[in-house]
Amino acid sequence: MSLLFSSLISLITGTVVGLTQSRIKRLYAFSTISHVGFILLGLSIHSVESIQAFMFYLLQYSISNLNAFMLIIAIGYSLYCFVSKDSSINTTNTQETQKEISGKNENLQDINNSPIQLIDQLKGYYFINPALALSLAITLFSFAGIPPLIGFFGKQMILSAAIDNGYIFMALVAILTSVISAVYYLAIIKQIFFDKPDYTLNTELHDFKADGLITEKDVILTKVTIKIENIVLSSYLSLSISIITLIIALFIFTPES
Repeated sequence: MSLLFSSLISLITGTVVGLTQSRIKRLYAFSTISHVGFILLGLSIHSVESIQAFMFYLLQYSISNLNAFMLIIAIGYSLYCFVSKDSSINTTNTQETQKEISGKNENLQDINNSPIQLIDQLKGYYFINPALALSLAITLFSFAGIPPLIGFFGKQMILSAAIDNGYIFMALVAILTSVISAVYYLAIIKQIFFDKPDYTLNTELHDFKADGLITEKDVILTKVTIKIENIVLSSYLSLSISIITLIIALFIFTPES
């Protein structure tokens, strides 16, 4: 009974409070509380189907959440060369520039720790890096339980176990909170794809070039010119995001499902 009550409180609290958040990491935190409600619901039913649903939901949400945080890190890296369109460029005043980029966040205490603080900072990001924007959209759709992504199957299994065992009220609450929580996921996606970006490439980097050395197969060091468009994410980060995003998007094609 205590698990059911905890599940109910988690579903309601995570959903309602999440609607008021403007910071991306706090939104992730309250989103997690909402998802914990689903996990506790599956754990409290005490049937073979519910335990399987619990284990699957925990696994799929873990990899989706990992992908979401890696994407925020990657987006932060990709924005280091950009500044606010309305800000004056001053390379010796990076803190003030960061504040202008993030709009109304002069009071952020950890502004120097991450370039992505507010949801508004993702405006128009699709026009900066379409690949990362699409990966983040797929992950957020999975959080919302949109078919045919892996998050849909997790919620379907939990709700099926609840209904089969007579937990109709909890299933209705879970469905309602899931629909409401989709609002803040869709709000992020709307800003990414449909709003105009607040960023422009730092004018001091438009003609940026630097000399570097690479190692050929014959171990001869060759001098090359590094340009701003050639600066990319590390292969490890890109590969990890790609693999997890494909798992989220293509899970429906696995034979076991």
